[in-house]
Amino acid sequence: MAQSPQPDRSQKEKPDSLLNRLLDGVEKVGNKLPDPAVMFFGLLVIVWAMSWLLSGVSFDEKHPLTGDTIGVTNLLSGTEMAAFLANMVDTFMGFAPLGVVLVAMLGVGVAERSGFINVAIKLMLNVTPKMLLTPVLILVAIVSHTAVDAGYVLVIPLGGVIFYAAGRHPLAGIAAAFAGVSGGFSANFVPSAIDPLLQGFTESAAQIIDADMQLNPLNNYYFTAASSVIVVAIGWFLTDKVVEPRLRGAEIDGDARICLHWMMFPHVTAKRFTRA
Repeated sequence: MAQSPQPDRSQKEKPDSLLNRLLDGVEKVGNKLPDPAVMFFGLLVIVWAMSWLLSGVSFDEKHPLTGDTIGVTNLLSGTEMAAFLANMVDTFMGFAPLGVVLVAMLGVGVAERSGFINVAIKLMLNVTPKMLLTPVLILVAIVSHTAVDAGYVLVIPLGGVIFYAAGRHPLAGIAAAFAGVSGGFSANFVPSAIDPLLQGFTESAAQIIDADMQLNPLNNYYFTAASSVIVVAIGWFLTDKVVEPRLRGAEIDGDARICLHWMMFPHVTAKRFTRA
C-alpha cells in the first residue's frame, strides 16, 4: 500500500507575532467556556433578573399593532413562574417550525440511513483538485447540513483524512470542516432544516406589524445563500493563511493513519487492534 505524503515539518515553530498571541488568548478563553446547556441556562437567569429589575420602569413606547403601551413583565413573579412551568409543553408544541421540521426530518433520515448523502459527500471530495481542496471541503461541510448533524459525524473526520492524504496537516482539515459545518448551520445555499426555524422567527416578527403576514420556509433563502459564499471565502483564507501556518511543526500524536482510521471507522479499528 502506497504511503501517504507526510505534512511538511521543515518549518519552524509559529512566530511570536501579535496575531498568534491574540489567537492564543482567544483559544485560552474559548477553552474555559462552560457547556452550551449551562450557557443557555445562564442566559435564562439573566433574562429573569433583567425582567425583575426593569419591571418597575415606565416606557413610552407603543405596540405598533395594538397601540398599547409596552411594559416589562416580571418573569420572577409567582404568576409568571407558574405559567412558565404549566405551559412549558404547550409552548414547545406550539412552536411554529416544529411540524415542518419533523416532516422534513423523515425524508432526510431516509436519505441518510440509505447512504445516499454520505456517498454524495464522499464523491464530491474525491473529484476535487488539490488547489481547491480547502474551499470545496468547507462547501461540502456547509451542504452536509441537509443531513442535519451528519456533517459533524462524517465530514469533520473526513476532512482530516483528505488533508493528510494530500500532504497537509490533518488538524487543518478538521478545523476547516468544523468551520464549514458550524457555519452551515445558518448559512446554506441548499434548503435545510434551519429554514423552517428561520421562517418561524421571521414570520412571528413580521406579524408584529401585520397580523395576517404569512411566510414560506424559503423567505430567508437569499440571505443564507449569500452568507454561505462569505463563510467559504473567510474559511478558505483563514485555513490556508492562518490556521495551517500555525500548525507547521505541530506533531501528530501516534500513528496518524491509525488515528484518522479510528475517527472514520471506530468499530472496525477497535476490532482490529483488540485481536492484535
